[in-house]
Amino acid sequence: EDYTVMTGQQFRNFVEGLDKDDEDNEYVKNIDNFRLVRDQLKVLARSSPTDKYIMATGLKQLHHVVAMTGDGTNDAPALKKADIGFAMGIAGTEVAKEASGIILLDDNFSSIVTAMKWGRNIFDSIRKFLQFQLTVNMCALIMAFAGAAVLKESPLSPIQMLWVNLIMDTLASLALATEPPSD
Repeated sequence: EDYTVMTGQQFRNFVEGLDKDDEDNEYVKNIDNFRLVRDQLKVLARSSPTDKYIMATGLKQLHHVVAMTGDGTNDAPALKKADIGFAMGIAGTEVAKEASGIILLDDNFSSIVTAMKWGRNIFDSIRKFLQFQLTVNMCALIMAFAGAAVLKESPLSPIQMLWVNLIMDTLASLALATEPPSD
């Protein structure tokens, strides 16, 4: 595939900068050119904070999830515009830290990858736990209704149902909480 390398000035000129609508919402003037750049751009050399801000605005305009990293005061607008901003904890300025959503305490980009792995793991564990709980509770309800219809009383007393739920909740949450993230 062919990839593009541009300077910040070339990028800014190509997409024609930003404009505002009646409600002061910013958008990229030439979104068609931005789409071309988005698909092909691999390096944006000598980019200014304005170029980073234009990039974040254009990506959000095209409904992408945007993450931005920065450490200086000049990075604050782009960090704020992004869906999630990562600021450097050691080298970063207070302004950048305030504008960001996450502060990397060790200034190491690999921390972002680790955080994403753990975040996805937590999300997946919650999904599995809810699916498990719905299955267990549906089975208990079906058993209670079927037993009540056939035997004219529930096969499990309310106390027994509470114990079953307590044990299943505890064991399921422990099993899913100790599952490490996968690559």
